[in-house]
Amino acid sequence: MKKLLTSLMAAGALSLVSVTAQAADKVTLQLKWVTQAQFAGYFVAKDKGFYTEENLDVEIKPGGPDIAPPQVIAGGGADVIIDWMPSALASREKGVPLVNIAQPFKSSGMMLTCLKETGITKPEDFKGKTLGVWFFGNEYPFLSWMSQLGISTEGGADGVTVLKQGFNVDPLLQKQAQCISTMTYNEYWQVIDAGISADELITFKYEDQGVATLEDGLYVLEDNLKDEAFVDKMVRFVRASMKGWKYAEENADEAAEIVLENDATGAQTEKHQKRMMGEIAKLTAGSNGALDPADFERTVKSLLSGGSDPVITKEPEGAWSKDITDKALN
Repeated sequence: MKKLLTSLMAAGALSLVSVTAQAADKVTLQLKWVTQAQFAGYFVAKDKGFYTEENLDVEIKPGGPDIAPPQVIAGGGADVIIDWMPSALASREKGVPLVNIAQPFKSSGMMLTCLKETGITKPEDFKGKTLGVWFFGNEYPFLSWMSQLGISTEGGADGVTVLKQGFNVDPLLQKQAQCISTMTYNEYWQVIDAGISADELITFKYEDQGVATLEDGLYVLEDNLKDEAFVDKMVRFVRASMKGWKYAEENADEAAEIVLENDATGAQTEKHQKRMMGEIAKLTAGSNGALDPADFERTVKSLLSGGSDPVITKEPEGAWSKDITDKALN
């Protein structure tokens, strides 16, 4: 009888564990790029059990050069994506109803990095030059900037020739372009590691030029916000994610190690990821996850001021919601 009771208790315990495991709500997050410290907060939240504490089972899907997050979520491949606001607003205007529900990144890390030997000292010197530009939605801040400067992107002595840049720094190293797109936390350091010293470079941060637009926000499809269960799931997801981000800011080296443990490709190095995490912490600092309306307005203004070819053609409505962060942060 005692053995039977013990067996029943064990079976009951196993059943309870099984039910508990099944009860965790699944969330699929699509990253904007490959596994790296740019997304450390999410990997930290998973590794430290912050998602588990919120009864979430989170799958983090790496991105890549052929992966466009808006297309992934539109096709049902993710519940929430990471995207830059220019790309998200352009996608919204084209029919993918993305809504920003949280903004972990407060500052912009985007810039143009140029060789000093080209004689470029100010943005007006871009005229007649070849500039490397990322596409797949990353071109919008650049196009907006050039429009505000009144510089054509069709080439010629008074315009710039746009080189569709791969996600590397080869055009600068091989002198195919006088300037290339870089991030403060990634490609700039690839140039340095390739043997070009900081003294040989001049950088133009978008933020310093007054054209900084919001990067790395969390976006969902608008219709899903009508589902109370989905909203509740996102509240828990954002709360745990921001806990992960704040932990990453305060423990940068450990966060970088966690990222490396999740890099299935083995392509990242410890030196680069730790340096990247230090730079990323500067961009997330000052954000509790809630989108600052002033930052949104600044981004929209920049995208609308594109002359005859603006990134977006009208003031977006319903493109962000504070409901998730209001609940997550209280």
